[in-house]
This record gives sequence, structure tokens and C-alpha cells, in this order.
Amino acid sequence: MQEGLRSVTYIRYEAGRSESVEGKVIQEVPLCLYINGQSWVTLMCSPHDIEDLVLGFLRAEDLIRSPEDVEAIVATPNSTCVDVWLRTPPAELPRRVTITSGCGGGVTFDDVAGEMAPLPSGPEISARALMSLMTRLKQTAPLYRQARGVHSSALSDGERLLLLVEDVGRHNTLDRLWGQAMRQGVPTAGRIILTTGRISSEMLRKAARMRVPIVASRTSPTQLSLQLAQAWNITLVGYVRPRSLRVYARPERVRP
Repeated sequence: MQEGLRSVTYIRYEAGRSESVEGKVIQEVPLCLYINGQSWVTLMCSPHDIEDLVLGFLRAEDLIRSPEDVEAIVATPNSTCVDVWLRTPPAELPRRVTITSGCGGGVTFDDVAGEMAPLPSGPEISARALMSLMTRLKQTAPLYRQARGVHSSALSDGERLLLLVEDVGRHNTLDRLWGQAMRQGVPTAGRIILTTGRISSEMLRKAARMRVPIVASRTSPTQLSLQLAQAWNITLVGYVRPRSLRVYARPERVRP
């Protein structure tokens, strides 16, 4: 069975009848992260491709600049604990917290309202292309197709889905994208992020740090993410459907 899924038996009630069904559900586990032997943070996540998630999270929190800054990543066999050894450990780690994958979203150790340089103008994309890419994301995501109950995100050049990741936590998907991009040497600046999750201020912050100028979601943005998108010159698109979408901020990058 594909990593990240578990088989279950459930009772389905439909049209006045019931039946026992063999199905699949998405796994969710706590991942304890240690930095140079020091306990740091617990992430609630899907237990697959852990290295991508860890690398992206470390980059998002500015503890590393590239995979070369990491000497070793050692995970337990059940992927519940990960020891990360940095070549240059920080003088002090941020305070330890638990990061949930629920509606409350992720937690960052930085002030989300802190200064960040606005992104440069461009590139542009047509509304039709965004709709097509979002449809492709939904059709391609393997865990979602088998079990639902999982978020998907992709990095695109406007024509193709360059990278695709899935996780129970929508914030985790952007960390996974960045980690996978670093490992494969795929630039994120100037690209497009497509995601199935709500765009919160923390989601937008991660995209801004990746220097991604267009962020599109199947669902809604928050009011704070709209403010930050305006300040950071990020085009924010929501409710992308096969025949419609809504541009909430910086619409000049989206052609009719």
C-alpha cells in the first residue's frame, strides 16, 4: 500500500441500506524534531517523504539556506522522531511548540507582520491556464484520489506541474514543496503555487519567502493574507474552478 495510507473497514449507509466496506484513510502522526540533539518542535503530519518536509520547514524558519547546511537527517523507522544535525547549529533555537494540522493552521516562530521585501512584477498567466492547472492538480494527487482527506500543493511554471506534494496539514505542503525543490534543484522564485488549502497569513508568508508571486487556491484567503499579498506584491487567487476563479489581490498578473 502507498506510504501515508492505512486500510480500514467502515459501514456505509445509503438509500436505506448498509454494507461493510474496505477503504483507506490518510495517516496522521506527531513528528518530533531534534536539532543537534536538542528537542525543538512537534509537527503533526503525514508520515511520508519526511526529509522534504524537514528541509522545507528548516528553510522556512531560516535555520538553513540549502541542503548543504545539513550534515545528517536521521529518522526512526516509524517516522515519529527525526534527528537533524546542522553543520552550523544556531546559538539558540526558537521556543518549542506543537504545530497542528487542523483548522488553526501552522505556527511560525517569526512575526508574520515583520518586514519582507515586495516581489518584483511579473510573470503573467491566463485565467484559463490557472483553471487547467488546478484541475490537473486535483486529478493527479495520488493520496487524494485514493482516500480524500488530504491537502495537495504544486509548484508550476504556468504550463506544467513541476512538483506535487500532499499532507494532512496544508502548511506542511508548502514546506514539503520547498524541501523537494531544494533537493531537486528546482528554483521557486517567479513560479506559481497551486494549493487545495485555505490561504492564511502563514501560508502566504511561506510563499513570499519562496519568492513565489502567484498563489492560487481551490478555497478562500483570509483577510490578513489579502493585506500581506498587497504589501508583498503577490497575486492571490481563490476558488479556482474549471470555469471560474476569484482574484483577490494584484490582479494585473492574471490575463482574462
